[in-house]
Amino acid sequence: MKLQAVLFDLDGVITDTAEYHYLAWKQMAENIGIGIDREFNEALKGISRMESLERILIHGNRAQDFTPNQRTVLAQEKNEHYISLLTQLLPEHTYPGIGELLEQLKQEKVPAVLASASKNAPRILTSLGLEEMFQYMVSPDGIPGKPAPDIFLNGAEAVGADPRYCIGIEDAQAGIEAIKAAGMYAVGIGEERVLRIAGANIVYESTAELNLSSLLKAASME
Repeated sequence: MKLQAVLFDLDGVITDTAEYHYLAWKQMAENIGIGIDREFNEALKGISRMESLERILIHGNRAQDFTPNQRTVLAQEKNEHYISLLTQLLPEHTYPGIGELLEQLKQEKVPAVLASASKNAPRILTSLGLEEMFQYMVSPDGIPGKPAPDIFLNGAEAVGADPRYCIGIEDAQAGIEAIKAAGMYAVGIGEERVLRIAGANIVYESTAELNLSSLLKAASME
């Protein structure tokens, strides 16, 4: 059976907003006396805003110091800072090869689905000029975060695709685990050792290596 859908993560796959996330989380953490660095920030990739906040509070031994309402305020402050940084995002910040792959999918009438934990995904795609290239964007509201498979299963169901004939593309370990848990073919972008351990079927060093023909051949869905 032929490929029925390709599901994309956003941060680290379509563009790099990880630096903006890091700067916003770092400022929020410093405001409450917690220091984080880029190495720690790697553990926040691919997970939800509230879970990221929880990890930061645990890291700073302050998880017991904030009520649920106070945590909500902290997360909102971080997000407002992050959104202000997104004004710097332009179409040329789309990763190499992504625009071409999306165009190939469109020509072949294969749905492209955005499966991101980011609640700012629509805003980001608009800034990149890519919103019309996706048939569906999964809303993360009320959906368990990665590595749970729900966000990928939701995306496949929305476009009428069988997960067994879908490809998921991720750069984070939690995302790869979610794709595999959904029963999809997992394509990793980044460090092969880490992503292979998470279960990636194939790993590309860069999105510039992505193209529909190679994906179909690798996943045996030609």
